[in-house]
Amino acid sequence: MNMHHRFETARGGTGRESTISKMLSDLVLACQQIEADIATEEERTGVHDRSDARYPILARSLIERYANLKGTIATLEKRVTEVSRHKLITDAA
Repeated sequence: MNMHHRFETARGGTGRESTISKMLSDLVLACQQIEADIATEEERTGVHDRSDARYPILARSLIERYANLKGTIATLEKRVTEVSRHKLITDAA
């Protein structure tokens, strides 16, 4: 039994939209922190060229994480747009 799903349905999805907005905000902040961490690691090692073999492994890992988060953000933003569009259509009907 999935009580959470039924509760969200009863509220008309407003809670879901709020949750997605909060997730987006948190993910954007995480991306900003990762960007700062990458810059810090590059400064610490003195290597800024990503094609350089000496480029820090930590920075490479952070770049991958950053790219994954950006993809997640894009997916969630697309979903919010689709939900908003659907809501406008159903409200107009």
